[in-house]
Amino acid sequence: MGSKEKGRQKLSAEQREARIKAAAEREARARAAQERSARMKKVFTVVVAVILILGLTIPTVALSVLGSGA
Repeated sequence: MGSKEKGRQKLSAEQREARIKAAAEREARARAAQERSARMKKVFTVVVAVILILGLTIPTVALSVLGSGA
């Protein structure tokens, strides 16, 4: 009985190490996905800001050029 329990504990330790390693890998993947998501959100915000600035600036400049020329 003693040797079976010792073997079971060793297997349990190996399983524990495997679970810890798998958990660390999951955390690393989750962290990478979160960073990637945050980066994409920032890029999206900048792109939307540029589009809005151009969308508001171009007609304003066009009106001022056409208005002063007439």
